[in-house]
Amino acid sequence: QVQVVESGGGLVQPGGSLRLSCTASGRMSGIPFMGWYRQAPGKQRELVATIATGEIVYYADDVKGRFTISRDSAKNTAYLQMNSLKPEDTAVYYCNGLIVGITGTRGSYWGQGTQVTVSS
Repeated sequence: QVQVVESGGGLVQPGGSLRLSCTASGRMSGIPFMGWYRQAPGKQRELVATIATGEIVYYADDVKGRFTISRDSAKNTAYLQMNSLKPEDTAVYYCNGLIVGITGTRGSYWGQGTQVTVSS
């Protein structure tokens, strides 16, 4: 059974940094896409950053220049390095992976989320 697990959230002061990790496990043959999303209280879930095969990356406008998405394919892990954090970055951060199973079927898998709180 495939699953995705996030880690690395926590409390940080404005201007600080955090690195989130997202690891997929199970019987897989590939992960062509991984993305980070976030949901603040009372708001809809929004896209933060994505990375696809060929290291093609995308960032939402409000995180460009501050966040960096990367991946280690050998570890089935994606990272989100977050610098210059602002209070408005406070949210639950979710990882999503488009994963190809060993039979060739594709599925979208979400992690349980990790809380990021930016506050002094």
